[in-house]
Amino acid sequence: MTAFILVSGAYTGGWVWGQVAARLEESGAEVHPVTLTGMGDRRDQAGPGTDLETHIEDLVRLIDQVEAPEVVIVGHCYGIHPVLGAADRRPERIARVVHLDAGMPQDGDPALELVPDRAVRDRLLLAEQAEDGWSIAPPSLDEWPRWGSTDGIPAQALEQLVRRAAPQPLGTLTQPLRLSGAVSGLPMTGVLCTANGADIARVESLVGLGDPRFQALIDPRVSFFELDTGHWPMLSAPDELAGVLLRAAAGEGHRLAATSGQPVHLRSFLMEVPERPRERVGRVDFYLPDAERPRPAVVFVHGGPVPAGVRPAPRDWPAFVGYGRYVASLGAVGVTLDHRLHDLADFERAAEDVAAAVELVRADPRVDGERVALWFVSGGGLLSADWLAAPPPWLRCVAATYPILAPLPTWGLADSADARFRPAAAVRTAGSLPIVLTRVGLENAGIAMTVEEFLTAAKECGADVEVIDLPLGHHGFETTDHSEQARQAVDRAVRAVLGHLRN
Repeated sequence: MTAFILVSGAYTGGWVWGQVAARLEESGAEVHPVTLTGMGDRRDQAGPGTDLETHIEDLVRLIDQVEAPEVVIVGHCYGIHPVLGAADRRPERIARVVHLDAGMPQDGDPALELVPDRAVRDRLLLAEQAEDGWSIAPPSLDEWPRWGSTDGIPAQALEQLVRRAAPQPLGTLTQPLRLSGAVSGLPMTGVLCTANGADIARVESLVGLGDPRFQALIDPRVSFFELDTGHWPMLSAPDELAGVLLRAAAGEGHRLAATSGQPVHLRSFLMEVPERPRERVGRVDFYLPDAERPRPAVVFVHGGPVPAGVRPAPRDWPAFVGYGRYVASLGAVGVTLDHRLHDLADFERAAEDVAAAVELVRADPRVDGERVALWFVSGGGLLSADWLAAPPPWLRCVAATYPILAPLPTWGLADSADARFRPAAAVRTAGSLPIVLTRVGLENAGIAMTVEEFLTAAKECGADVEVIDLPLGHHGFETTDHSEQARQAVDRAVRAVLGHLRN
């Protein structure tokens, strides 16, 4: 028999697992939905000394009491911190650790550092000013989405989440997690909630970028599942979650090792395009057409975050080289650049890099500085907000391909950045600026919602948006989907942008 130990996130208790626990028990499993000290109906047991170590000890005691030969321990959100701490002390008892829409904390990481929303973190840091000085009041109904997407939660369950939430002891979030390394040898499963912005494709891209933090994920003992729901699947999709947990316990799931080899972003561009002269000026590359007079320019802005030091850098990735060459072959100057969006805190710095690159391009004598288009890709989509909010007269078109057009719930930008880098709001002041948006049908659910939010706002304000749909296209389709439909989508988008530059 397998025993499941279920540990939920901040402010909650074992009650959130009710439906999931019932499904697991029906399958014959032993189930222990955990209410940690100070949480749920144990809120009166907390005090100034309640910290992460308290919660780790709660779980160690429970593990020692479980007689089932296999223990699968599940950590949701904050819950992964005490889960890893306890599994590190009892590795011989743990068959698998499940990260349920949770991060990958390392030795020395306090949970506070991994809370996604910076405004929430600031709120927590001010907890000393609270009435008791050692606990943080739970979020209000309007605040819960800042802790993760509430997509899919029935209204009654969301009301219960708010009503039954308990104050979180501050020490559970500020005390660093201490690991000996024993837990790193255990089988792991990640369950990613796509409406909260996470999916397997994103994890694979991070591994492919060479970020050392993610290289352990290609271990064959590590598996992944996706759930098409928000951050609280035990409330929004309990049947599906129970099924995934049973499959995880059986060792099933997607293995990243099966997709190892050439990273997706370094595969060939979907079209054969003629080579064009390329000139490199600092962080900017010019792809030059055959022309004796200044020509309009299309500036391509890559997504991210892309870890610092990744080689080749984004402007040398086949997709951007391909776009730059294709634009130049059709008579305009293609421009690619590297900006410093290395972390989610870097959007302001990346915006400065893009603005500086645009000024460099406009000042080049081979460019008609009064006819420029900006083309934003993926996470770079947020950088379009400045240009949509107040379009300069020389900006003839903004394009976006599988873009993120509002900050994702897990991104946690500071309040100022969250307000600034929100194209879904900025489009309301774009006026008559033409916008060309390439939308893929097989998009991450969380990203797709930002696109729909953008299009709804654009329709309400009468913005000039042309949508090019690729129903069977993936995020990054230029190097993954070498289909005729994908090639037609790229050609149509490029020619639409160039048409606006020539008018």
